Amino acid sequence: MTFIKTTEQDSNYNHLEQMTINELLTHMNSEDQSVPLAVEKAIPQIEKLIAKIVPKLKDGGRLFYIGAGTSGRLGILDASECPPTFGVSHDLVIGLIAGGDTAIRKAVEFAEDSTSQGWKDLQAYQISNKDVVVGIAASGTTPYVIAALEECHKNDIITGCITCNRNSPLAQISQCPIEVVVGPEFVTGSSRMKAGTAQKLVLNMISTSTMIKLNKVKGNKMVDMQLSNHKLVDRGVKMLSKELGISIEEAKPLLDKYKNVRTAIENYKYGTGH
Repeated sequence: MTFIKTTEQDSNYNHLEQMTINELLTHMNSEDQSVPLAVEKAIPQIEKLIAKIVPKLKDGGRLFYIGAGTSGRLGILDASECPPTFGVSHDLVIGLIAGGDTAIRKAVEFAEDSTSQGWKDLQAYQISNKDVVVGIAASGTTPYVIAALEECHKNDIITGCITCNRNSPLAQISQCPIEVVVGPEFVTGSSRMKAGTAQKLVLNMISTSTMIKLNKVKGNKMVDMQLSNHKLVDRGVKMLSKELGISIEEAKPLLDKYKNVRTAIENYKYGTGH
């Protein structure tokens, strides 16, 4: 199969420095509009991966994201948002980045070129065939990610990937590849732009759909969210009020007592919550 790295192809625009601010914004916005359409084409691939993830997590497994640079940071972002949003353990969805935690804020030179560190980083979590590993790389050529997935295969671990080139080396070694081909970037090669946006959208779909299938959402509400600030407490009180048909004044002490929307609902309906 032919591999063409469209993420590195020359931009459709030139002489950017001569454009007005309005022209820059208009052209960037025009390019961005192609991203959700590219994601739409990949929905069958995304569905296939999620169908592998859900039973593994139900059986006590974990979901790992592994990437470098922007891709690694996006995986960490998605993983870090699962506990507060869905009330799951920080150990359920784990994001790893080439260069370690330092690389979250500052680029670590040549970290993505290692062909051994990715697997070492996974081994630090006692990775096993109960888990699923998703490699994230816009180019689909990042050695840190590819080598890690190769080792996963040797250990009977299900793998997936999110890449923005078709038929990349990463996609070819992944059991469940997701290829969101967004084409050349506005600034040539700057995959933090359209490619990064595409990866974020796909990650949203993976984690949210998985959590819904793990019964972490009731109706359309985040009933297991962590009540970690006043805004979320207020949201929880309103959820209770609407779900149970009670006043805000009645809902607040109920949430204060049970510290969790789902628990408060269940105790009010079936226990001794009122």
